Amino acid sequence: MTDFQRDILIGLMFIVGILGFISGEFIVSTIMFATAAVFTNIVLSHRLHS
Repeated sequence: MTDFQRDILIGLMFIVGILGFISGEFIVSTIMFATAAVFTNIVLSHRLHS
C-alpha cells in the first residue's frame, strides 16, 4: 500500500466517523475515529523507523 493510499484510507475513516457522529451512530463514529487514530500511529511510527 502506497503512502497516498494510506492517506486516503485514513481520511475516509475520519469522514465516515464524522458522518456517523452527525447521524447519531455514536458507536460507529467512535470505532472509526479510534481505527483512524491507531492506523495513523502505526503509519507514523513505521515512517520514523524506516
